[in-house]
Amino acid sequence: MRSFSYYSPTKIIFGEGAQHKTAENIRQFGGSRVLIVYGGKSAKKSGLLDEVKKNLEQAGIACAEIGGVQPNPRLSLVRKGIALAREFGADMILAVGGGSVIDSAKAIAHGTANPETDVWDFWAGKAKLEKSLPVASVLTISAAGSETSDSAVITNDEVEPQLKRGLNTPFNRPVFAIMNPELTYTLPDWQIAAGVTDIMLHTLERYFAAVTGNCLTDEFAEGLLRNMIKFGPIALQNSHDYDAMSEIMWSGSVSHIGLTGLGSASAKGKEGDWACHQLGHELSGKYDVTHGASLASVWGAWARYVCGANPDRFAQLGRKVFHLSGETVEEIAEAAIDKMVGFFASLGMPTGLKALVGHTLSEKELDELADACSFGRTRTIGNFRELDREDIRAIYAAANC
Repeated sequence: MRSFSYYSPTKIIFGEGAQHKTAENIRQFGGSRVLIVYGGKSAKKSGLLDEVKKNLEQAGIACAEIGGVQPNPRLSLVRKGIALAREFGADMILAVGGGSVIDSAKAIAHGTANPETDVWDFWAGKAKLEKSLPVASVLTISAAGSETSDSAVITNDEVEPQLKRGLNTPFNRPVFAIMNPELTYTLPDWQIAAGVTDIMLHTLERYFAAVTGNCLTDEFAEGLLRNMIKFGPIALQNSHDYDAMSEIMWSGSVSHIGLTGLGSASAKGKEGDWACHQLGHELSGKYDVTHGASLASVWGAWARYVCGANPDRFAQLGRKVFHLSGETVEEIAEAAIDKMVGFFASLGMPTGLKALVGHTLSEKELDELADACSFGRTRTIGNFRELDREDIRAIYAAANC
């Protein structure tokens, strides 16, 4: 196990009725003027938004609001949120929604606290983030893990083609997260399935690291994957099953809190692989597809392409998660990949690009994706096996079915 430094400061308030404790936790973390960020109509239609606002108002906490966050959250809305937060004098940003809403809230917090810097410069790597406003969340979608993570992904819709970029910083850690599984009861099957996939990929990205064999960390990851394989289908059968929805919600947070990758950093300090996320980000940016679906569409092609770098790792996945056995490591590894792809398919997720975007990609489209993902041949992706532009192109081509 390699050396690591681990700090996870987010306070979790979990369980039935947890949203009623929003105001007292805002007070605890020094908030008095709060900008609420939310997504579409569901937060209003369900009554949750009004419930949260009433909770704040009864505690004497002033609030303003901005809605309209979309999946693959847009920079243009972030800019509107920053302008409103500054005008209102917000001292905390509260997200009511899922990962896209929480990521937007993080970006609004960064931009509000740094009026001298264009907020996109933090995501573009042109500026270093050194201060922000506190962010908190009332979670309504179990998927991204943004409620506890140090990451945020924003899509720049002001350029063509759109650019989707991630930012990792301690300032992205929310100060608290309200987590009531009942708030996820009305999610459509597609969102539940995409969420389960996203949760599993956050774990798989860390599991397939340059440094492996960390026994306790592996047990965390393998147990989380087994948990999703058990409870994902139950949730799709009955989204009002509290036990299933609570297991998925808590797994979503644990999957992206860093716990399942401790001790796996490479000599360069890079934790996990993250190639599938980079491949998926370009698909989401270009075709505006659901994040979890984009990951499912490339994972099998990626796994088969890199398996030879360490087939023992894939075989361990097969033995520990799917209880597979076989005569050779290679045999078990191949079966493990098939099992994982089959599970994604059983959830209704696309396991190829044609199913993801609705058509077989042209040679030109594959080239454009590979160029974009490699930043015009200026970077490689992945740590389990380092991938250059030609490798990236080959994986997209293999997934193009």
